[in-house]
Amino acid sequence: LTRMFSCRPKLTTMMPSHKLGALFILIISFVFFASVMFYWRPGEDAEGQLYSMPTQRRCEELLPHLPLPTAGGPPPSPGDVFFVETSERTKPSYLFTCSVESAARMHPETRVVVLMKGLANGNASLPNHWGFSLLSCFPNVEFQPLDLPELFSGTPLAKWYSQSEHQKEPYFLPVLSDASRITIMWKFGGIYLDTDFIVLKNLKNLTNALGLQSQDVLNGAFLSFKPKHEFIQLCMQDFVENYDGWIWAHQGPHLLTRVFKKWCSISNIQHNISCKGVHALSPEAFYPIRWEDWKKLFEAISSSELHKLLKDTYAVHVWNKLSHGTRLEITSQALLAQLYSQSCPSTYEKVKND
Repeated sequence: LTRMFSCRPKLTTMMPSHKLGALFILIISFVFFASVMFYWRPGEDAEGQLYSMPTQRRCEELLPHLPLPTAGGPPPSPGDVFFVETSERTKPSYLFTCSVESAARMHPETRVVVLMKGLANGNASLPNHWGFSLLSCFPNVEFQPLDLPELFSGTPLAKWYSQSEHQKEPYFLPVLSDASRITIMWKFGGIYLDTDFIVLKNLKNLTNALGLQSQDVLNGAFLSFKPKHEFIQLCMQDFVENYDGWIWAHQGPHLLTRVFKKWCSISNIQHNISCKGVHALSPEAFYPIRWEDWKKLFEAISSSELHKLLKDTYAVHVWNKLSHGTRLEITSQALLAQLYSQSCPSTYEKVKND
């Protein structure tokens, strides 16, 4: 004990000469570890998903070839491209991501707005998911919460949405999607697309238009209208006046078909018919694969046959309600695999790696 105390004077005399050196070492060590933690912060979370706000370096890895605005061409027509998710889902599927990517690539000068009900909880940041990370790299893609009471306010659909008994109906989510798309077209105009479309061409030259899915049946999976258009106003009125949420497609394709026939005073809708400024495009434009033939999406097809099939097609509807459980061999010559490869190459690479 005496020996230990006898050492204290020597130790205290040595401390001043080493204080600065020790402090310097501590500072250098702290800066080093802090920089390592910042630089090597993982780009993936515990489930292997990319962070939602990727760095420029991560975006260059995900999207080596970003679409560029066309120089010297005419300015794009006004109006955004809209996608809508009316469920609470916040994990974009491969097809969802491909749809948005293909639209963003085909419309580099147009804002692509993805409205999601699951984001309407006041959380300012996007969920950690590779789909958000990939799509956030596109400068023209924007995610926004889908505020349904605000969307329907000031329209005939506000009262309908406030009636809670509708939520017990078997097709409430599809009906809610039908209501959202016509309201978006009424309030904002632009282009609406379902999240199971793969876009092949620029759609901005299509105005006040929708597509025939088959003989005499229109589909609202694609809509392109100017805001406050009278046709869309009639659709909102019909939605409420002839409402029946217990019949599949009554508030969607059947509604659009009913209103268009009244609009044109016709009993049958012909391909590529136009009347009073509204155009019903042939099935080849958006529904080259009929819903009855959805399995063809997973069958091999040669490049020449595919080109011939889609020569008059703007976007391909994939009929996800029917096809979502089917396994896709992404590196095969399946029709859908080729569409992924050509129209959403970044999503294609993700699917291939997974």
